Amino acid sequence: QVHLVESGGGLVQAGGSLRLSCVASGDVFSINSARWYRQAPGKQRDSVAVIVPNGETVYADSVRGRFTISRDNAKNTVYLQMNSLKPDDTAVYYCNADVKARPLSPATNYWGRGTQVTVSS
Repeated sequence: QVHLVESGGGLVQAGGSLRLSCVASGDVFSINSARWYRQAPGKQRDSVAVIVPNGETVYADSVRGRFTISRDNAKNTVYLQMNSLKPDDTAVYYCNADVKARPLSPATNYWGRGTQVTVSS
């Protein structure tokens, strides 16, 4: 069993910064690709950023240049550094990751429960 737990959300003024963390615990050998999604009230859940095993990253147009996804493999942790925050960034942010329990086992996809980010104007 694997659990993804997000933290670091909160209330911040426009222009401010937050750093989200996603820690994978339980039966974890390694994290392959990992993603951050967000969902605002009444809207669909959208992809924000992706990081693949070799460290390459992909960002949604709306956050490119402001957000940075990174990973610490030794800590089984994925981060999302969010700078120059805007009220439109207000949403619940979810971590999603492909986790391997053993070196040769296939990866299984997991979701965290989310962390609220609120940006005031």
